[in-house]
Amino acid sequence: MGKYEPLGVFLREQRAHEVPLTFHEIEKITGVKLPPKAQHHRAWWSNNASNNVMTKVWLDAGFESAQVDMSARKLVFRRVAKGSEANGGIAESVPKPYATRDGRHPLRGALKDITFVPPGVDLTEPADPEWADLLDKKYGPETR
Repeated sequence: MGKYEPLGVFLREQRAHEVPLTFHEIEKITGVKLPPKAQHHRAWWSNNASNNVMTKVWLDAGFESAQVDMSARKLVFRRVAKGSEANGGIAESVPKPYATRDGRHPLRGALKDITFVPPGVDLTEPADPEWADLLDKKYGPETR
């Protein structure tokens, strides 16, 4: 068991979608002090699996780091998938709370068929032809 594995165990036990933690709380959970890079470099908390050993722990637990506040020394772990151990190594996406049965957002297509372009209207035509004349006067015709 790696030195950061207690964090993975802790995250897997959480039922909340978001788990806010301070750096000090993470140190208490793992029983080890965070490295200096974790204290001073935002990139250490990125969700790149090849970033560091601890990143793999929270990703394997089904979480990603978010809202990292280096000055306040805190962050939020947000659930993104079920842990790989629970699914035989296959992570599943957590369904979005607003998604319909087919997985789409309910507003997708809500504006369909409410816009009408009358016949004979050229959408590529300038909306205000005088505007081009003003630009030509101010900047010259070659700037367009």
